[in-house]
Amino acid sequence: MIALPAFRTLLIAAIASGLSFGATRAADEFDLSPQQPGRLHVARNEAAIAAIPKDFKFVTPGKFTIAVSPGGPPLSTYATDAKTVVGADPDYAYAIADSLGLTLEIVPVAWIDWPLGLTSGKYDAVISNVGVTEQRKEKFDFFTYRQGLHGIFVKSDSPVASIKEPKDAAGLRIVVGAGTNQERILVKWSEQDVAAGLKPIELQYYDDEATSLLALQSGRADVIVQPHAQLVFIAARDKNIKRVGTLSAGWPDRSDVAITTRKGSGLADALTVATNGLIKDGTYAKILDHWHLSEEALPTSETNPPGLPKY
Repeated sequence: MIALPAFRTLLIAAIASGLSFGATRAADEFDLSPQQPGRLHVARNEAAIAAIPKDFKFVTPGKFTIAVSPGGPPLSTYATDAKTVVGADPDYAYAIADSLGLTLEIVPVAWIDWPLGLTSGKYDAVISNVGVTEQRKEKFDFFTYRQGLHGIFVKSDSPVASIKEPKDAAGLRIVVGAGTNQERILVKWSEQDVAAGLKPIELQYYDDEATSLLALQSGRADVIVQPHAQLVFIAARDKNIKRVGTLSAGWPDRSDVAITTRKGSGLADALTVATNGLIKDGTYAKILDHWHLSEEALPTSETNPPGLPKY
């Protein structure tokens, strides 16, 4: 019998090997090359250009400078050259820049640094999976471009077929990140289940992604709930989990992801017009479909919609 510490070492090595192999397989579905031959380009949107305030000054004349945090595919990550930022958010940013008749300039930043960089004028906007919250609206303007979704995934051979509401999750063992918004929501789901005479949800917490996925595959957990886009990529990479539902980040209300601009700059309205133009001509849907994120599509873009409340 292998001693427990040795077994754990072997197990972690096996997981790492599997993830590396899975990343290669994911390349079959996600193009992470710096060239991005499938990227769409669009014509100028004169209505969007006319909506830019006459006194607005772009960081660099003729360019739309945006900050992106390369947090991981399919939203944004470094390409295979380790320096070019690619993903759904950059592709969308290119389409917006085309609509405004500008050249796109991407500034990679750490996610925690975007607020200071935006207020200090280092870039015109932030396109980096920023959710709209009432607290953030006090300092920034927003216009929406995706739904804020958490993914609900299970093993590919799981008997769980669909999770849409609290009763569907009653009694299940769910892996979730501690202190996250999805944890807050699932705690409320569990409370509703108990109040209805159903079994509570058992929440499980692990230190990293590999251990969380192992818990799911080994049968110690039934479900994993994480940001939807992350799980979409993992499903393509590992080929052993499937989506059985999605959960709004603002449950029971909808909460959206938005491009962020400086408060009062006036640029948000022009970007909303540009986004609605991309929705109308089909470019928007094609970009999301290219990165397997069609579930996150919005019917229309809004400037400064209701955001998540302060908790």
